[in-house]
Amino acid sequence: MTTVAPVKTDYEAIIGLETHCQLCTETKIFSPASAAFGADPNTHIDPIVLGMPGVLPVLNQRVLEYAVKAGLALNCQIAPYSKFDRKQYFYPDLPKNYQISQYDLPIAEHGWLEIELLDKQTKTASRKRIGITRLHMEEDAGKLVHAGSDRLAGSTYSLVDYNRAGVPLIEIVSEPDLRSGQEAAEYAQELRRIVRYLGISDGNMQEGSLRCDVNISVRPVGQSVFGTKVEIKNMNSFNAIQRAIDYEISRQVKAIQTGERIVQETRLWDEGNQCTKSMRSKEGSSDYRYFPEPDLPPILVSAAQAQAWQAELPELPAQKRHRYEEQLGLSAYDARVLSDEPAIAGYFEATVAAGADSKLAANWITQDIAAYLNTEKRAIADLPLIPADLAELVQLIDTGTISNKIGKDLLPELLTRGGSPRTLVAERGLSQISDPAQIQALIEEVLAAHPEELAAYRGGKTKLQGFFVGQLMKRSGGRVDPKLSNQLLINKLNQ
Repeated sequence: MTTVAPVKTDYEAIIGLETHCQLCTETKIFSPASAAFGADPNTHIDPIVLGMPGVLPVLNQRVLEYAVKAGLALNCQIAPYSKFDRKQYFYPDLPKNYQISQYDLPIAEHGWLEIELLDKQTKTASRKRIGITRLHMEEDAGKLVHAGSDRLAGSTYSLVDYNRAGVPLIEIVSEPDLRSGQEAAEYAQELRRIVRYLGISDGNMQEGSLRCDVNISVRPVGQSVFGTKVEIKNMNSFNAIQRAIDYEISRQVKAIQTGERIVQETRLWDEGNQCTKSMRSKEGSSDYRYFPEPDLPPILVSAAQAQAWQAELPELPAQKRHRYEEQLGLSAYDARVLSDEPAIAGYFEATVAAGADSKLAANWITQDIAAYLNTEKRAIADLPLIPADLAELVQLIDTGTISNKIGKDLLPELLTRGGSPRTLVAERGLSQISDPAQIQALIEEVLAAHPEELAAYRGGKTKLQGFFVGQLMKRSGGRVDPKLSNQLLINKLNQ
């Protein structure tokens, strides 16, 4: 495996991302064929998708709505007038030998989004705005499947699946404001959060619903002129985006330092060898011979329509993070985890609305419940433990009715079967013991059962205090008030 360690230099990276996002419409962008994922090859096609003679494209109105909402969520200016163009290129996965896209008049321009760089140790975050150059609509191409392995015997071949051809896309082009692999990965993740909150895409990178191409160059710190730009493709995870960029930064800096010329090209990320490899020289816009699409009319978006779609936008991830920190007092880390998915944010907010303390609810959801969901590969929406019952559990602990340990003991059953925590506590006699006399009696029993350990403690082995705490919790079934019992235990041990 080839690896390249980060190089400490006086160079900085200039990074921009081109992100293609499939929209989750029922039909394709210009035809009534299904846009669903996962069907048998070449079953979601029709004459329009295949570019048959005499057919005409018709814009799916839902695509326009989703594109404008995405532009608004990214703080873009929505164009009152835009159009489609033909982008010429010849490849087996493009039946018409051109792609319908947008060139000089895109639907949205000049926006931005906010990224957060988390420090997991301090649970704080630094924020940075990344500019959005443009957002435009276009159709996806098909998919080639390369098969066979013996080139000398001529047994290699390629298959083409046109199911993906014509699936609606928005392409989002960032400004070159990113400076590291970490920033680029955070930018891509924030884009995915936004489209999921909007409900316009599932953002699944493993299915190709979200695909990121990276443009990267390096230059000496303080130089205003950009270096030669290289494009990187074939990254199927956010982690791969970060690793590919970190590798490419090191490669370009080392090349410059040894006098090697950086050429403008497209490179592929090789996951197995953890390196980028040259694929082809990079095309320019002139290579595509754009011209206005003659079969589609211009797109008009009135101010009233844009305002109506703006009013339909939900509270977006960055807005939630700010509210959770400023109004609920959560850490940047907890705010990020809770706002990462709309379903998790909804579960948390419903728990707080049912009466739970926000910080305590956040702890249960981001720690115990998150661990269970990760282990069991389940979605939070499928939990038998509903928000109102989690709020009840949090309140039982917060009011001292049960100890935190009893709460954790009850949680596995609540996660798998649901039900009222208050009812379980009453049925099983699990309420917290807070009577000093009752706790004193339990302490006496523990000390009487362990005379040797008691003598050792009073002989100077004070670390045995933890042993006695454990024995007390065991004897009481975890029901004693932790703070009061510790105080009474220490007083007794030190007599």
